[in-house]
Amino acid sequence: MSNIQTAADPELIVFSDDEEGKDRQFVNALARGLEVLRCFRPGEVFLSNADMAKRTGIPKPTISRLTYTLTKLGYLNYSDSLGKYQLGAGVLALGYRMLSNLDVRKMARPLMEELAEHAQASVSLGTRDRLSMVYVETCRSSANVTLRLDVGSRIPLMTTAMGKALLCILPQAERDYLMDHAREHETERWPRIKAGIEQGFKDYQDRGFCISAGEWQNDVHAVGVPMLGADGEQVMAFNCGGPAFLLSREQLEADLGPRLVALVKTVEKNLGRG
Repeated sequence: MSNIQTAADPELIVFSDDEEGKDRQFVNALARGLEVLRCFRPGEVFLSNADMAKRTGIPKPTISRLTYTLTKLGYLNYSDSLGKYQLGAGVLALGYRMLSNLDVRKMARPLMEELAEHAQASVSLGTRDRLSMVYVETCRSSANVTLRLDVGSRIPLMTTAMGKALLCILPQAERDYLMDHAREHETERWPRIKAGIEQGFKDYQDRGFCISAGEWQNDVHAVGVPMLGADGEQVMAFNCGGPAFLLSREQLEADLGPRLVALVKTVEKNLGRG
């Protein structure tokens, strides 16, 4: 779709007015409505029509019609006193249905809890959404210091161990598309990011896991392993990570990486994929 362009926010897409005419299967109004729901970021409870128009590039009159419709359907709630919108229960219901149908969460959780306690760190399962990984399950150890990311948290695709692991098993065409898209938004940092991704490919080929040691955040170290998906399923990946001062690179390479590989192989076998 040549007339689909990224907005200033890499997680949003701007759809041109004539996109539907160029692709008769494409419903432009539906696409724009879904992008409106994506405008909300963690920690933002309310947004105005003007806020959403600015983020999406969609004209404000069109935004007003979309938010009105989404409110009628229960995906947005409107505050008369603020003149702004917040996400409605309909969005939560959709997310819950998706999570409840992921058998891998129930299968993997006991193993994730065991590894998290061994590492005194966090172990999570995630899947890709555009240029991010989204956590669909996470387990934290009993340690006082650990990563505080919950189900629904988003982390970058290109600089995290989980994201790089997932890139390793994507079809080449999809991987190239995502990397081209990321390069457009990370012009200055791209050479370093690309080098990290290429090292991730090598690590996966040699060891079966990827490492991110300060690439995403300076004080976070993690290891990631992708999981084989059944036909038609979205590809997923696991990670094990925590504060850098608790998880040395040597520990990731010699202990936690191999343990996470074994965890994923067990989950794949239990799901009938190994």
